[in-house]
Amino acid sequence: MLSHYQYQPWSWLPVPASPVQAYRVTQGLHVATGVAAIPLLLVKLWSVYPNLFRWPPIRSMKHALERLSVFVLVASALVQLTTGFLNTLNWYPWPWSFPSTHRYLGYVLIGSVLLHIALKLPDIKYGLQARLGDADVLTEVPWNENPLAHSNAGTVPPPVMPAMDRRGLFVAVGSGIGVIVLTTIGQTVTPLARIGLLATREASKGPQGVPVNKTAMSAQVLTLATAEDWRLDVTGPTPFTLTLEELESMRSVSEHFPLSCVEGWSVGAEWRGIPVIDLVRRAGGDTSSSVEVFSLQPNGYNHSMLVGPHVGAALIATHLNGERINLDHGYPVRLIAPNRPGVLNTKWLHRIEVT
Repeated sequence: MLSHYQYQPWSWLPVPASPVQAYRVTQGLHVATGVAAIPLLLVKLWSVYPNLFRWPPIRSMKHALERLSVFVLVASALVQLTTGFLNTLNWYPWPWSFPSTHRYLGYVLIGSVLLHIALKLPDIKYGLQARLGDADVLTEVPWNENPLAHSNAGTVPPPVMPAMDRRGLFVAVGSGIGVIVLTTIGQTVTPLARIGLLATREASKGPQGVPVNKTAMSAQVLTLATAEDWRLDVTGPTPFTLTLEELESMRSVSEHFPLSCVEGWSVGAEWRGIPVIDLVRRAGGDTSSSVEVFSLQPNGYNHSMLVGPHVGAALIATHLNGERINLDHGYPVRLIAPNRPGVLNTKWLHRIEVT
């Protein structure tokens, strides 16, 4: 929900600009827990799949509802985690919008979990009432008299499957998930970058010490971004146009902001540029204005909106880690703002609208 809120904040509650590391932490947790849930889900499905072979498949209306809830739960979980993982790889082999689908499917998943719990409450109650430490409490009761199977009386029980005990399963699954998290989270927690064997990005691998998701070539802006007649048009009550030389001669400030991407990786960097508020005031606006920036990129995330605290905190960046930003990082200028997704820090700017 926090990730989605970054894309579509409420007009009366804009995304705060501080703490600057907030999105880095929340999105890092989002991706880390999503990746950790993949083996957890697979183990859970492995542990319950023998129930698919019970006969007859439908024994009552309650059982039919239970099976339907399980189908929705498993299907939505598999799609949610698969598409989420492909998102971390920056690969979208589907025609629909990933952010909105990921969000709405989350509601379906939450609802199916709650429905499944509601249908299984009698079994949950029985399990919780079992005496602690009595591992045989369920197996000592004849199968067709077991409260967990009272609706299954007279049917064929599921096949007995050889398996490790519960404690062994917890240790194995917990250890596996721990290894996956430790070898993935280095893309956000930089001290663990050395063991980030499964991380999709590495902070040190990228131009000027910061990775990129889209290059100038893939964005089709090579010619436009390097054109000698490039101008930054600023519209508003008092519009104006700046050449690159005029823009670079303006007052600039340096800020240490993390660049945090929806794929889960983030890198802290030193950015220098012109405060957005300086351009806004020159155009006749103030901190209460809405500011929309536009990229030379013809499609994709080629514009973004600044409202509320970000109007006063954002920069039109010209330098990264002490160097002039290169083409892949958004030359001639890009937007950089704290506590927002990297994809909304629009690159290759050519127009700013102040309203």
